[in-house]
Amino acid sequence: MALLSVIRRWHFREGMPIREIERRTGLSRNTIRKYLRADTVEPKFRVPVRPSKLDAFAQKLSDWLRVEAGKSRKQRRTAKQMHADLVVLGYEGSYERVAAFVRVWKGDRQREHQTSGRGTFVPLVFEPGEAFQFDWSEDWAILGGERTKLQVAHTKLSHSRAFIVRAYPLQTHEMLFDAMTQAFRVLGGVPRRGIFDNMKTAVDRIGSGKARQVNARFAAMASHYLFEPEFCNPASGWEKGQIEKNVQDARRRLWQPLPNFANLDGLNAWVEERCIAQWSADRAWQPSWQRCRCACR
Repeated sequence: MALLSVIRRWHFREGMPIREIERRTGLSRNTIRKYLRADTVEPKFRVPVRPSKLDAFAQKLSDWLRVEAGKSRKQRRTAKQMHADLVVLGYEGSYERVAAFVRVWKGDRQREHQTSGRGTFVPLVFEPGEAFQFDWSEDWAILGGERTKLQVAHTKLSHSRAFIVRAYPLQTHEMLFDAMTQAFRVLGGVPRRGIFDNMKTAVDRIGSGKARQVNARFAAMASHYLFEPEFCNPASGWEKGQIEKNVQDARRRLWQPLPNFANLDGLNAWVEERCIAQWSADRAWQPSWQRCRCACR
């Protein structure tokens, strides 16, 4: 995820000191302070294209790492040992370059294993303020005497199951961002992460596994609200089953029969009241540990 977004979440949401952020990222404290004060979404680095002394040995090092990963922990060579072995083969670069290559390789391998299906699970129990789920649906209402197709935004807290529904004419960035703003207002805070499908307003390109090229405007919104976006695998609606069910329930509770209003503002005001009344009534019979609405920021 975008570096600035991560730094902002660490500092503003988790209260992480700048010294610890410096240790984790390798950035200087002045640079971190500049990014936290800046209005930009993501720091832009002008990195010249320079050949590395490690380039000629990158494939060899990758092969070694792959072999070492299959060994027991005690039998694996360390990065320092692999650096020494590369020096014997003619490598003239620094150990730090080798260590950085190893960290990136291990991080990529870990993400690959997390999304390959083995050991992967979808949590059924969420902590207060941990996550929300979002999805769109198409529904109909009568507005100004005409039957109108609407794009309906659904947002649901994964712990308390509190939800908010809001209708729009289109699924544009402006509509999505307003839906997020109104949802956080009604639900009383911003959870630590949001679970989405791969909608075009959020994802520009789907990579392998969980790799995503996140839309710049969506990344700016997530960075502003300090939540970490997560995206489901394609055609895997069960990964956000709560909001999928919410779409079905809302269709029965809100859109049948078709609501009749003079304009969209009147419809959304009515829908908001119905949503609050519904999950407030649902909470009344829940166990006490489930009644917390949102331990969010």
